[in-house]
Amino acid sequence: MKNNEEQARSLLGVSLSTRPKWQQFLLCSSGFFFGYLVNGVCEEYVYNRLQFSYGWYFTFVQGWVYLGLIYLQGFTIKQIVNPWKTYVKLSVVLMGSHGLTKGSLAFLNYPAQIMFKSTKVLPVMIMGAFIPGLRRKYPPQEYISAFLLVVGLILFTLADANTSPNFSIIGVLMVSGALVMDSFLGNFQEAIFTMNPDTTQMEMLFCSTVVGLPFLIPPMILTGELFKAWSSCSKHPYVYGVLVFEAMATFIGQVSVLSLIAIFGAATTAMVTTARKAVTLLLSYLIFTKPLTEQHCTGLILMSMGIVLKMLPENKPMQIRASKIKELSSLSGEENTRNRTEYNEEEQRPLV
Repeated sequence: MKNNEEQARSLLGVSLSTRPKWQQFLLCSSGFFFGYLVNGVCEEYVYNRLQFSYGWYFTFVQGWVYLGLIYLQGFTIKQIVNPWKTYVKLSVVLMGSHGLTKGSLAFLNYPAQIMFKSTKVLPVMIMGAFIPGLRRKYPPQEYISAFLLVVGLILFTLADANTSPNFSIIGVLMVSGALVMDSFLGNFQEAIFTMNPDTTQMEMLFCSTVVGLPFLIPPMILTGELFKAWSSCSKHPYVYGVLVFEAMATFIGQVSVLSLIAIFGAATTAMVTTARKAVTLLLSYLIFTKPLTEQHCTGLILMSMGIVLKMLPENKPMQIRASKIKELSSLSGEENTRNRTEYNEEEQRPLV
């Protein structure tokens, strides 16, 4: 993991490697929040206001916009360092997740979808223990933090869904499938960055998109969505403008997410994406002055507790110090003295 952390990283031309960790986290999180807040507004407009529910087709259009933006970033095929078969596996999961997520909005309202997708952080953490190249083990504090955040967000969402329910078994199955794919996706991406530190965010996004686009064609044809979407969008061509604008914002969000995964890991990224959903809901209540109930407040408190718990230190330096002292105590004589002197000198060095 050390090599992965030392690998030079940048976010849309802004260097990350030369900055402290908190600035890296702030920049990546800000880019993600911006991209997906715009994405949420556009989705709400297209799906609910215009009643266009063409998830596969919209994902297909978005993919072509991604390729154009990646080309403008100066990325070339010569910069690819991973085998294409790796991205075939990744793209199957990625495009399936995107298509099912967007398609589920035709059967679920936006708060209901958020309720299901907000649980992603828990399966991501569990799945991390089984992905080759990771084998992640998280302390109990991480699981408690994730659980509080998820429960708080679900309570907040259910308080809104009670007044505007829009559930369907088809929508539940679609968003559940997307949830399972998401649990593989983040960990698989982190494993690629970990096993090959030379992998860039642009490479992963480019290869995933190129390989994934053909996978969208069969479901579009089999469901008849391709012809329906083409006909509907031809009558309302301004929809393409909305889709392109949404794709440009989401591109920023995608690159920011990949930066978070490469630097901080899949679980931390999942926590950030879950927190973003909470911010999206809260902003909708503040902007449109919706009444907040006791259940809303309870959800907000639990989410805040989860975020604060995540930010608390895990006392790893103290654990390392105790382990080192125990190791030194087992030595004797001249070797003990020499090691203790070296350890004390190391302890007195200033932290960078």
